[in-house]
Amino acid sequence: MTSPARRTRATEAFYGRRKGKTLKVPQAAALSELLPVLKLDLENPAPEQIESLWPKPVSAVRLEIGFGGGEHLLHRASTMPDTGFIGVEPFINSMAKLLGNLESEGLDNVRLYDDDATRVLDWLPDACIDHIDLLYPDPWPKKKHWKRRFVSGVNLDRFARVLKPSGRFCFASDIDTYVNWTLTHIADHPDFEWSARKAADWREPWQGWPGTRYEAKAIREGRTPCYLEFLRAA
Repeated sequence: MTSPARRTRATEAFYGRRKGKTLKVPQAAALSELLPVLKLDLENPAPEQIESLWPKPVSAVRLEIGFGGGEHLLHRASTMPDTGFIGVEPFINSMAKLLGNLESEGLDNVRLYDDDATRVLDWLPDACIDHIDLLYPDPWPKKKHWKRRFVSGVNLDRFARVLKPSGRFCFASDIDTYVNWTLTHIADHPDFEWSARKAADWREPWQGWPGTRYEAKAIREGRTPCYLEFLRAA
């Protein structure tokens, strides 16, 4: 059995391809020069006080898994300067794009990781995260690939360990089967509760939501986004 520290694409392939078109020169430069500065060092133990990852004091810590084009992460980081953000994205082109934007906007409250998010979750200390975002993750629509969906009992255990009591896990998707899949897994997990009390709670995005490129495409193609928020039991 593969240990948590030595997972491979063959055992937990939560993401697809790693690279797309050839990077533009500025993007390649940002990737080679800035990523080493901002990348989490998982070779060493995480600091007991995770807030020390950022150069300025932060009052909360958020984790975004698979930030894609980076629109949401960049917006939140720019409007919430007192929050420390950890963004995880294995797709090189997306990472390079975000790095270029971080540099141009001068943001210093973001730290990054460019591989499997479960490694970050296993590295983090207990109860150190205030909020986790999993926004429009790959739905892996074929039944034989459902095991690759990031929402699973094992990963919800990981979320429960790193989230603070009453911390939030936010999930967005336009794929009905993945929405139902997530609700079913949450219902089976003792440490999470769906916060919705009325239909608007899952039909309308969260406060300050900037939208994403993928979301706009989904709406153009006639799919309806769903926004789910879950609370970590206190």
